[in-house]
Amino acid sequence: MNTIDAVEAPIPADEAPHLLVVDDDSRIRTLISRFLAENGFRVTAAQSAEEAGKKMAIMDFDLLVVDVMMPGENGMDFTRRVRSGSSVPILMLTARSETESRIRGLELGADDYLAKPFDPRELLLRLNNILKRGGPAPKARAHELRFGPFVWDGDRDELRRGDEIVRLTDGELRLMRMFADRSGEIIPRHEIVQGESALGDRTADVQINRLRRKIETDPANPIHLVTVRGQGYRLKTDQAAP
Repeated sequence: MNTIDAVEAPIPADEAPHLLVVDDDSRIRTLISRFLAENGFRVTAAQSAEEAGKKMAIMDFDLLVVDVMMPGENGMDFTRRVRSGSSVPILMLTARSETESRIRGLELGADDYLAKPFDPRELLLRLNNILKRGGPAPKARAHELRFGPFVWDGDRDELRRGDEIVRLTDGELRLMRMFADRSGEIIPRHEIVQGESALGDRTADVQINRLRRKIETDPANPIHLVTVRGQGYRLKTDQAAP
């Protein structure tokens, strides 16, 4: 079966989120694409990481649904490649359910992870949760945070180092918003996880470590994003200006 380029279903609204489904299994690709289209999403599909990359070069997507076990460039390697130049949210699908496999996907930049077989309703809930987290920031964030050589611009939801913009994934952006909203406060681990993953505290550690790699000279010995033992994490800022 050829790759689905556009799924025939009730025509979604122009402003509906546009998803890219990447899976080499034509049956699964078809079922997922049709289900998402029937639930109001605009959907494009690709049967390989190579084809997905070509589609991403000519179209903008709001979220990627990526299978891990694909011939050629697998989902893990594709996620690493996407993250080198894009912060588009990614949900990974795999037949593997082991914790270490899930952790690996998160470390590479995935926003969530769903093991096959799965209930399509759970997929829909997870996709909607990711899209909500990546929504526009409230206008109240009109302030700056400075820490070391970095400046967080709350007006633009933008992290800069000098004149350079630091690329952030959807998860990293959510963390920066959280620390900016509660400048100087300790953020508990359970709030970082937000009850959305069975991996608990380990997931919080993974998310924090990914952000540390962007802002710390030595992520193993952080000076900006520090751990408060037994409580959570705090971003140590030089100043906060309204």
